Amino acid sequence: MIVAGFGFTTSASADSLRQALQATGCVGVPDRVATAQDKADARAFQQFAETLPCHIIAVPAPTLTAMTTQTQSAQSQAARGTGSVAEAAALAAAGPGATLIHTRAISQDRRATCAIAKGQDT
Repeated sequence: MIVAGFGFTTSASADSLRQALQATGCVGVPDRVATAQDKADARAFQQFAETLPCHIIAVPAPTLTAMTTQTQSAQSQAARGTGSVAEAAALAAAGPGATLIHTRAISQDRRATCAIAKGQDT
């Protein structure tokens, strides 16, 4: 399973999320998209997921903070207790033994990040 994990600001649009996904170089549609549980219902995220179409995984805060991320954002660490919400969400949603196949990439407007993880079942 391929999971695209996202971190984003409240001012991010569906286009911001699309830009972040494109910046990873991901070809095709991921099997799932994931983000922090409290952001999963954001209108922009819902609209973006519908265009793929793709199932959304809402990752609880304690699970995000338990993930080890390859990149470290001071802002993400201060706000969410993880170096990268995108990486943590992707890894958590892809399941045990998941690996990152692309570290976080940032949208052109700098309002969204995306990382890609691969679960062991693919």
